[in-house]
Amino acid sequence: MQLTPDDIIVFTLAGWEVNATIVNTWIVMAVLVGISMLITRNLRPDMPPHRGRTALEVIVKLIQSQIEEVTRNSARHVMYFSGTLFLFIALSNLMLVVPGFSPPTSSLSTTAALALSVLVAVPVFGIASGGVGHYLKTFIEPSVLMLPFNIIGEFSRGISLAIRLYGNVMSGAVIAAILLTVAPFFFPVIMDMLGLLTGMIQAYIFAILATVYISSATAESDHPALKREDKS
Repeated sequence: MQLTPDDIIVFTLAGWEVNATIVNTWIVMAVLVGISMLITRNLRPDMPPHRGRTALEVIVKLIQSQIEEVTRNSARHVMYFSGTLFLFIALSNLMLVVPGFSPPTSSLSTTAALALSVLVAVPVFGIASGGVGHYLKTFIEPSVLMLPFNIIGEFSRGISLAIRLYGNVMSGAVIAAILLTVAPFFFPVIMDMLGLLTGMIQAYIFAILATVYISSATAESDHPALKREDKS
């Protein structure tokens, strides 16, 4: 039983072994890009609304409303980042129903990369919001003695994000594999349905936590450019 797609080598390219995690990540990215191009190819103000446009607006409005409930400012530019995370993780987990497809989120390398992107995004948004000085000042609040603890807390956020997402996705895959050997016809169907539900929940939690972390770094001040973007 393969516990992670990292163990599955799909092909070798110039001496580099390309595993199923990388290939499946490319597939998810291609599907997202393809769906986006298909829905937005005739997306113009003068065009009458259609099903694809309506579905896209519903998804965007839903993500935006959730982000606005978490952050008090700069919701739109945060939506671009957190919304992308949500769509990638959600589609990865939804494709669990495709025979032979192992979600890239069931690999610790993928979840670690997603968590690393959040760790990089937090200071980027924080510096863009209030400047370098304001962001660095948050590490010595409420006292300079808190500097090492704040630094540790910053990195522990990313670790907790990666382990939480990886653990939940992997646990569902392992349980489904075990039940497949016990009752190969009935239990796997139920586990796949539960896996889809928990996959969507994990995508939502990951995106919301990323939004919370970014919001905490931009809570007290906003860069004028970001304010103009939200008002537009």
